[in-house]
Amino acid sequence: MAGAIIENMSTKKLCIVGGILLVFQVIAFLVGGLIAPGPTTAVSYMSVKCVDSRKVHHKSKWFMPWGSNQCDKIRDFDEAPPKRIEANDIVFAVHVPLPAMEMSPWFQFMLFILQLDIAFKLNNQIRDNAEVSLDVSLAYRDDMLAEWTEMTHERVPRKLKCTFTSPKIPEHEGRYYECDVLPFMEIGTVAHKYYLFNIRLPVNEKKKINVGIGEIKDIRLVGIHQNGGFTKVWFAMKTFLTPSIFIIMVWYWRRITMMTRPPVLLEKVIFALGISMTFINVPVEWFSIGFDWTWMLLFGDIRQGIFYAMLLSFWIIFCGEHMMDQNERNHISGYWKQVGPIAVGSFCLFIFDMCERGVQLTNPFYSIWTTDVGTELAMAFIIVAGICLCLYFLFLCFMVFQVFRNISGKQSSLPAMSKVRRLHYEGLIFRFKFLMLVTLACAAMTVIFFIVSQVTEGHWKWGGVTVQVNSAFFTGIYGMWNLYVFALMFLYAPSHKNYGEDPSNGEPNSALPRGVSSRLPGSEPLLGAHRAACCGAPLGMSPSLDME
Repeated sequence: MAGAIIENMSTKKLCIVGGILLVFQVIAFLVGGLIAPGPTTAVSYMSVKCVDSRKVHHKSKWFMPWGSNQCDKIRDFDEAPPKRIEANDIVFAVHVPLPAMEMSPWFQFMLFILQLDIAFKLNNQIRDNAEVSLDVSLAYRDDMLAEWTEMTHERVPRKLKCTFTSPKIPEHEGRYYECDVLPFMEIGTVAHKYYLFNIRLPVNEKKKINVGIGEIKDIRLVGIHQNGGFTKVWFAMKTFLTPSIFIIMVWYWRRITMMTRPPVLLEKVIFALGISMTFINVPVEWFSIGFDWTWMLLFGDIRQGIFYAMLLSFWIIFCGEHMMDQNERNHISGYWKQVGPIAVGSFCLFIFDMCERGVQLTNPFYSIWTTDVGTELAMAFIIVAGICLCLYFLFLCFMVFQVFRNISGKQSSLPAMSKVRRLHYEGLIFRFKFLMLVTLACAAMTVIFFIVSQVTEGHWKWGGVTVQVNSAFFTGIYGMWNLYVFALMFLYAPSHKNYGEDPSNGEPNSALPRGVSSRLPGSEPLLGAHRAACCGAPLGMSPSLDME
């Protein structure tokens, strides 16, 4: 009788396979901890206050904060009144990167946050629900002597959330408000070497534009991008893992098609999980080095969403197919109550991502959190997704409890069963407990390393060795889930070995006379499709075992 490989594999071979997988898991952590640098780098930029002396400001002109063609600048706004410089003549210029450095496509993305230095003035205080309106132009070039090319030009509104902790008295004028950082810009590619921001704060008292926002002294930007060294290590891992998962997936499906029965639901779900893992592994990011593909961040989110939705669905279906009761569940429709929340939650997160990063494909300064309507909409999607996630885990915990309860009932009846039936139930019980143990270990490692990466400084030093904890978290967890899927397809593939020979006469199934069911009085019959499949019987056959 054919079962899964894990049922027929000896303990020695299973330990060898587990040891090999453990070695690869350790290597995955070490690659990130010892070889790769930190995943990201944050760089602080202080804007330079340039003066636009032209009468008409809308004409195209780029203001460089430093270099041979640097702009006319002022150090402080106190210099403006004597020179008859108005607020609309000031341009805050920021060059990315810093002098004598270059950006690279290996950085993958650029994320900027905005910090405003606002001083307290009795006659110019920040009003309630104040909103600052920024006129931002972004340009790029690939040569220090080339002309700037405009990339985008947008009006960027941002709501101020500032507090002044000291009493508002004349003696405290000049002290700074404590303001929250503001989202500024996100681009999913770094296709050029140099970038230039020109930021204006246009003032229009009639239209109440930039009125009641306090006295802005400086504008600071913090740029975050992926480290080039980490990107190379990440690409190398994806390039190595893609053929590994693809080969085992092809091998797994080939063994299923060699059976004399059609594949059952659980086998299809494991195969779908392998496809989703392969989809997330395919290193299409290599093309981002040579092409200006701004949609790579959105595409990466979609790939991760598909994998996690498939993984959550697999756990539900795996528990259901090992329930060992009288219900027939070899159809996806039998799990609509449990899989439904996964689909709804995934759809909500997809819509949220499209509202954020989807819009950023055309306007990199857009953020759904900058408006009241956008914030409420985003929170609604997140809350619905959170509710669905809670419902899912309630369903999953309930199904796991039912399986273990049924296992306890079956174990007491195992000695009285025929050898074929006993081995079948022992196989189901062992497969379920094994996967539960491995899954809990993977989930625990994910949570533990996530917490460690958040509470540490990003790296540990042991003697002369520096371990990058955050990089180890990314590469280790990514490698772990690949090994998890690899082990599923290998260990739960159909085995071509036979088992279940009764020692009474050396022939298979001899413990049962012809036409007699192996079901014990008062016990449940074997499940139809999946249970028969585990014993090698074609779909549609009765679980009764007949002798030829």
